[in-house]
Amino acid sequence: MSAAAGVAGEVGADPAAVPRDCPWPTARHAARSAVRPLPAERVELTAAAGRTLAEPLTALTDLPAFDTSAMDGWAVAGPGPWRLSGRVLAGQGCGPLADGAAVEIATGAQLPPGATGVLRREHGVLTGLADGTAQLRGEVVPGQDVRPRGQECGRGEELLPAGLPVTPAVLGLAAAAGHDRLAVHRRPTVELLVLGDELLVAGVPGPGRVRDALGPLLPPWLAGAGAELLGTRYVRDDFGLLRDAVRHSPADLVLTTGGTAAGPVDFLHAVLAAVGARPLVDGVAVRPGHPMLLAALPGGRHLVGLPGNPLAAVAGTVTLALPLLHARSGRALPAAGPAESLAAALPGHPVDTRLQPVRRSAAGLVPLPHDGPAMLRGLARAEALAVVPPGGLAAGEYAEVLALPRS
Repeated sequence: MSAAAGVAGEVGADPAAVPRDCPWPTARHAARSAVRPLPAERVELTAAAGRTLAEPLTALTDLPAFDTSAMDGWAVAGPGPWRLSGRVLAGQGCGPLADGAAVEIATGAQLPPGATGVLRREHGVLTGLADGTAQLRGEVVPGQDVRPRGQECGRGEELLPAGLPVTPAVLGLAAAAGHDRLAVHRRPTVELLVLGDELLVAGVPGPGRVRDALGPLLPPWLAGAGAELLGTRYVRDDFGLLRDAVRHSPADLVLTTGGTAAGPVDFLHAVLAAVGARPLVDGVAVRPGHPMLLAALPGGRHLVGLPGNPLAAVAGTVTLALPLLHARSGRALPAAGPAESLAAALPGHPVDTRLQPVRRSAAGLVPLPHDGPAMLRGLARAEALAVVPPGGLAAGEYAEVLALPRS
């Protein structure tokens, strides 16, 4: 049995069955294995952006569908010189060219049958003849500046595998290949519950108050993971309010910030028990962010509880929320990049994994300061998160790199 199955498969009504502070890799696998992809549906191309391919994208036509000119100039047949006999623009057809003939041609226009190649406009020399026609001279080798039919792909060829996000480039490729609709997975829905009496949503915070950083930070990352955000709700430190918000949320994933520890107003564990949730992960051996949790809610929904400190919440997002959303939206697990060399030492926690904001330099990965659980200044400059094993890494060693979520 896999480590992920060990976490998710041994839980039930008894929270004591859930391992506390499970290893960071195990927690990520548990989040991904907790759900199945949502059903697929066929939608118009304009509605497919940001979703995930539910089946391979295949070409409905050759690309290009016919031999085309790659340059503005003249399509010529046989050896020169050539007598100019007309013009072909994109979207127009043309009869066959006889040896010694040429037609002016635009980029993307269909190459006339019998054409040897294309002479670029800047390489050809036109000379007027006495009968009012023109003669063209230049050097052309067979196939010059021609995009042959099927150069990019043939009809029926698989262009992209299932599980890829539908980016603008994917939409363009699908349209070029003849598609009007795409089979994509339904977006998982998310409701963000931001907990705490101390939070402000505008203005400069005063004594005892702090600005909410996670309400602005998290939604673009969730959307980048293929989710549809139903809304952000601010919930006061009140057991009943939080219980009702969790119980009645229609979202596939309820994402909370704060309340995951054991403080006097940390009600999340009690709320989960009250609504009949099954804990799947309760604490992860990672710094920052170790009080994060994952639970299965009634009705096939899930809840990820993030710590309230901003960088700790980011750690919880990349550890639990994003793997779950990728799996729910049908996305393939992002390929792990090669480990990268360290330009400086990365201190580690004695027993826990550490996620360290880093940037890249010519000498290797450089750790960024301001990396405390409540700080975001280092993250704002970071290009990635380095995964630091217990005990740390010395300069010159290699670290696994975790890409930061894309908006």
